[in-house]
Amino acid sequence: MEPLTFEQLPNAVSGLCEKLDAIEQLLRQGTSQPQHADELLTISEAAKFLNLSVPTLYGKVSRKEIPVNKQGKRLYFYKSELADWIKAGRKKTMAEIRQEAEQYVGLRRKGYQP
Repeated sequence: MEPLTFEQLPNAVSGLCEKLDAIEQLLRQGTSQPQHADELLTISEAAKFLNLSVPTLYGKVSRKEIPVNKQGKRLYFYKSELADWIKAGRKKTMAEIRQEAEQYVGLRRKGYQP
């Protein structure tokens, strides 16, 4: 960036003010939006979110396969916990498995003993 002349300063300051106003607007928009990740869901909302039937979801709850909160006779689910549960079931690709195997073999050759 080349140095500004005295004549260019008003335009430069004006441009900086405009950019600062735009950043301030973006920050206000970001903080005014509610956090949907910790949204509390009912059983029917959770079933819709997971694309499962309500009876299937009840089965997973009874087998303790899915994170759930119970208040009285009602079941509630945190959207973030359901998303984490889905992510935990992710299957590794062949490339990821191969990379882990190569790292393990490399450590074994260097004398690392788990």
